Amino acid sequence: PAWKLRAGMWLYDLLSAFRNVRAHRWLRPKKVRRIEPSLRERGLVGAALYYDAQTDDARLVLATARSAARAGALVANYVEVSTLLKPDGRVRGAVVRDVLTGETFTIRAHAVVNATGPWSDVLRRLDDPDAKPLLRLTKGAHVVVQRRRIANEHAVTLLSQLDGRVMFVLPWGELSYIGTTDTDADSSPETLRVTADDVTYLLRSANAAFPDAHLGAKDVVSAWAGLRPLLRQDDHANPSQLSREHRVVESAHGLITIAGGKLTTYRVMARDVVDRIAARLHELDGRPVAPRPATDLLPLPGGEAAELEVLVEAARARGAQEATARHLVANYGSEAAAILNYVDRERSLGDPLITGRPEIWAEVNYAVEREMAMRVQDVLIRRLHLFYELRDHGNAIVTAVAGRMKKLLDWDDSREAEE
Repeated sequence: PAWKLRAGMWLYDLLSAFRNVRAHRWLRPKKVRRIEPSLRERGLVGAALYYDAQTDDARLVLATARSAARAGALVANYVEVSTLLKPDGRVRGAVVRDVLTGETFTIRAHAVVNATGPWSDVLRRLDDPDAKPLLRLTKGAHVVVQRRRIANEHAVTLLSQLDGRVMFVLPWGELSYIGTTDTDADSSPETLRVTADDVTYLLRSANAAFPDAHLGAKDVVSAWAGLRPLLRQDDHANPSQLSREHRVVESAHGLITIAGGKLTTYRVMARDVVDRIAARLHELDGRPVAPRPATDLLPLPGGEAAELEVLVEAARARGAQEATARHLVANYGSEAAAILNYVDRERSLGDPLITGRPEIWAEVNYAVEREMAMRVQDVLIRRLHLFYELRDHGNAIVTAVAGRMKKLLDWDDSREAEE
């Protein structure tokens, strides 16, 4: 009912203390059709127009890690825990393995935090083989289609006509992301896959809301799935009804685990777990508990500028094409200038990775030298997202990207071929 949606939106504004860009507005059906003409008209009683933030999850995680490194943290990529060290019965470090080289080494620490998301219970069992699971993993699948096929002008949140679940259709440049499913995961994180049933559900739900889209499997550019590491509650509850709250749990051996939560609350989760560490170290050796730093006031790398158009104009003034300038600023913020520094030193790095697209070769250098990219898939999937945005998933440039990374990382021929 419309009254429930309107009440919910007022609650949304209240919970944000009216600090959003602006308060929501209620739109009558005629206005809804004017701004989203492709939406189904039958049964439409209105819509709420509200404002939210947009983020690139992979780049947010990367920026957070780089921010920690700036503050003095040592960040290691492609390292997995083999064994937890307990010299005095408490977890005091770990033996870890470099996944790329196979080399093992030891890391010692006064406190060890398990912040591994869907792998949390796996690590907890290294500490205690009898540890009861904390998590119930649910899968969220997404598909990507050409935006012109669905013709959404805005980010649209809707209820699936198939089962009443909340889902979304998000514009992303020339593409639209359709998501998400919410089903129990029946595989490990390493073997998670999008199934044909997932794709069918998402396309049918989108077609019900946008009846002229007529989306089929052939329209899917790419698809991916992620895992929600939700706190285990009632095993029989609908996955969509499970709490997104988080908990800090400490084992008998002192392993501190942060479990549950979601991307939008990651700062609160980090605060809670660091508070626990500080308190525990104070108890162990009497060290003073430092006051909380005002990290909520510190921008992440690239986020120092408030006016993005100024950055776009600066990039254009340095010779970047309009599309490339906007791409660099949208993805790197104020660090777009650092990428153009590569072009200043080597003009060919300003050439497009793919003709007709805004990405340039300097981004490969930047990903390797500044963003810890160690494999071709790091560049194509997690840094540039070309894997998701191109029908060939970037296969046409794999050899060229591997060749450039070979020079930057001093690979031998066999490593290049492997990539």
